[in-house]
Amino acid sequence: MERLLLKPNARGDRRAVARRRRGPADHAPPRIGSVLGLGLLLVLAPALSPLALSGAEVERPAIVLEIDGPIGPATSDYVGRGLEKARARNAAVVILRMDTPGGLDTSMREIIKDILDSPIPVVTYVAPSGSRAASAGTYILYASHVAAMAPATNLGAATPIQIGGTPMPVPAPDRGKDSGENGEAEGKEEPSTRPHPTLADKAVNDAVAYIRGLAELRGRNADWAERAVTEAASLSAEEALKQNVIDLIARGLDELLEQIDGRTVAVLDEERRLATAGRAVVVLEPDWRTKLLAAITNPNVAYILLLVGMYGLVFEFTHPGVVAPGVVGAISLLLALFALHLLPINYAGLGLIVLGLAFMVAEAFVPAFGALGIGGVIAFVIGSVILLDTDVPGFGVSWPLIATVAGISSAAFALVLALAVKARRRPVVSGREELVGSYGQVADWTGREGRVRAHGEFWRATCAAPLEPGARVRIAGIDGLTLTVEPADQNKEE
Repeated sequence: MERLLLKPNARGDRRAVARRRRGPADHAPPRIGSVLGLGLLLVLAPALSPLALSGAEVERPAIVLEIDGPIGPATSDYVGRGLEKARARNAAVVILRMDTPGGLDTSMREIIKDILDSPIPVVTYVAPSGSRAASAGTYILYASHVAAMAPATNLGAATPIQIGGTPMPVPAPDRGKDSGENGEAEGKEEPSTRPHPTLADKAVNDAVAYIRGLAELRGRNADWAERAVTEAASLSAEEALKQNVIDLIARGLDELLEQIDGRTVAVLDEERRLATAGRAVVVLEPDWRTKLLAAITNPNVAYILLLVGMYGLVFEFTHPGVVAPGVVGAISLLLALFALHLLPINYAGLGLIVLGLAFMVAEAFVPAFGALGIGGVIAFVIGSVILLDTDVPGFGVSWPLIATVAGISSAAFALVLALAVKARRRPVVSGREELVGSYGQVADWTGREGRVRAHGEFWRATCAAPLEPGARVRIAGIDGLTLTVEPADQNKEE
């Protein structure tokens, strides 16, 4: 608490002493202007105070965060940072304008935690018309302080999907007790045909409990929320309003702010009355960090980074000293591993991709006559297909990209194989073996031995017939450092 201390001047001190000496009875009577001014201030104070408060309130804007597309790590980072910025700006309310087909469970739960921990009321608004809040979007809608939708929008289909791409089977009800078909008494014990719970059962039951908890926290329809998980049920905006799944329908942000004005919500266990009418609307666009994270964690980009990283390192290992491919490959591989860690990756698919690339590279060094290369292409394609094989919208590698990369890799493998076959058919052009079949000239000769000049070098040579110095000979063989020559046939001379 601050205190303002004033030091009186000398004239003020003398006047104060004089007043104390005169006493209360000697005080000068108050001036008429001062009395009128004080009365006017008392009259206008009640009218001026709301204006001052309203001016302060207008400075608290309504912050809008856009969730458009699949919900992933970039989305959760954007929402979390957006809520922090809204808190720093003392925003009156935060609006999540949503259009999403769903997303990753981990990212969805991070967003919901941020909403539940937010000191600022959060309104999830499914808009514009034609948008949806499917799967993960339904959970976020239930977690928000206010749930709103635009006309012609929908929500639901919140059944969890496993990485393999198959919907989680819904646990069957236990029918240990049932009434017989022929008038048997109810309550007869029968053996249960329900199998033991599986990992899929655990995932579905966890999702049901999670969304029911959110529904009970916000006072919304918990039974329909369970059906959205177990039966993949969906609702239009109008039906959602009738069944107490959402709070209101608004045609735009202005109408939304008007409708929620005066509504009481529970924020961090405290009742708070919203004052949103006439608020300035501020849209927080994703910054460069969010855009970069979204680009890296795009499944297609992560897939390309993985391949660039592997090919770059392979090229560097086979051609030491080039440096640039190794640097680019290492950076790309690290970025790919970071992105794949955040994505619903199938590690069997990643292993098949690595194995396929290893086989195709080994084909260039091991004489497998195409077996390694063909097997590598097959493993590469299968691994690419199942790398991100999931029904979560927006988190799969596109087929055209897989086909293009597989085609390029196959063409490169075929080119290497063709060059290898062509090289094997060529005559030897280096080393001692290259001497066989070439021609030389006798330098000196005695009997059946002498010296022959071939390829600019003098070699010891033998021949079954005597030769004359300067005669042209053909090298028929080589034994250690001794050549076996024969007189050159004139028809074969160069």
